[in-house]
Amino acid sequence: MTARAGLDAAERLAVRAVATVLPFRVNGYVVDELIDWAAAPDDPIYRLTFPQADMLPHADVARIADLLSSGAPKKEVNQAANEIRARLNPHPAGQMSLNVPTLGGAAEQDPLEGVQHKYAETVLFFPKQGQTCHAYCTYCFRWAQFIGEPDLKFASGEIDHLVAYLHSHPEVTSVLFTGGDPMIMGEGVLSRYIEPLLAVETLESIRIGTKSLAYWPQRFTTDPDADDTLRLFERVVDAGKNLAFMAHFSHPNEMAPPLVQDAVRRIRGTGAVIRTQAPLIRTINDDPGTWESMWRTHVRHGMVPYYMFVERDTGPQDYFAVPLARAYEIFQGAYRNVSGLARTVRGPSMSATPGKVTVDGVVEVAGEKVFVLHLIQARDPELVGRPFFAKYDESASWLFDLKPALGATRFPYESGADEG
Repeated sequence: MTARAGLDAAERLAVRAVATVLPFRVNGYVVDELIDWAAAPDDPIYRLTFPQADMLPHADVARIADLLSSGAPKKEVNQAANEIRARLNPHPAGQMSLNVPTLGGAAEQDPLEGVQHKYAETVLFFPKQGQTCHAYCTYCFRWAQFIGEPDLKFASGEIDHLVAYLHSHPEVTSVLFTGGDPMIMGEGVLSRYIEPLLAVETLESIRIGTKSLAYWPQRFTTDPDADDTLRLFERVVDAGKNLAFMAHFSHPNEMAPPLVQDAVRRIRGTGAVIRTQAPLIRTINDDPGTWESMWRTHVRHGMVPYYMFVERDTGPQDYFAVPLARAYEIFQGAYRNVSGLARTVRGPSMSATPGKVTVDGVVEVAGEKVFVLHLIQARDPELVGRPFFAKYDESASWLFDLKPALGATRFPYESGADEG
């Protein structure tokens, strides 16, 4: 298919080298319905799903390409790929250490497999059968889930442990099913995970993070268990829980097929609320017009724009990241041109170790040009909503690139932060 995109032999080898390090998967729906092959390799959906030759440093690509072209043993290729992966921060924001909860008394603290609890009111659950996707996004911050390395994978098949944890932590009001993509699972498996949660009185909402509306809308229209899945959604709503369908749309073209619009209508008909989110990605959606079109289309079809994320500090971040100053300009350029119904969206937001940090503006204070930021969500609940300032840096693309401004020596979430 890379030949179909007009790539020559050397370019195809480089793409193959990148795909040896980072996961690649695409399905027939994306290939046949979403990619404009006449525009490839510049088509945004092509770039969204197919590896790019320059996504990784040239030396790394050349190293893997040489091994592939020389017919090196698979073990040697995998060893080289793993060395490159280890430098790509496979689990950002403390996912493997800071976010894993435990279950049991003081004498027996067992970590819960496939569960993360970063914010007091929200728990993430990674069902083991949902740890793949219909197709992979090239920018995915959870790429480590898909490369076949058990030590890098989050997953659980034990819903009873999650239910027990929820009963012992009544402060948790929301569970987010994530992956991978939970909607890769059939209705029977999905039900076994969701049904037990309906009896947890303290639980107010169940969220499903998914790209399925964009990559396989048949899941809700013509798949054999499409109707059963929608009936499951109805049972969640009938049980008095908010079912939040967290749909990932990265480009307006993903909404174009009538099949997607039909799937949206069917999901909304169950009482579920569809909220939309995506990261800001260089070469794919890094202009205000794209986001304006996307948000307006979502509102037109009854969905709620929710987040514009900043590309996380993992994988090929250097290739896809947009500087924060430009990210803010893109967000504002789109935000100012949509109605109030679309201004539910928040961003540009960084899901970093201390929490979700949003860039609110660029201003001059006391003669110093600064970023204005605040924590929408925080590991320390006391910091939620608290504004803070960082020195303006036109090249900074992540929270940890920033330095405190206006005489502060630390940010509020840092140990020993300045009071005030």
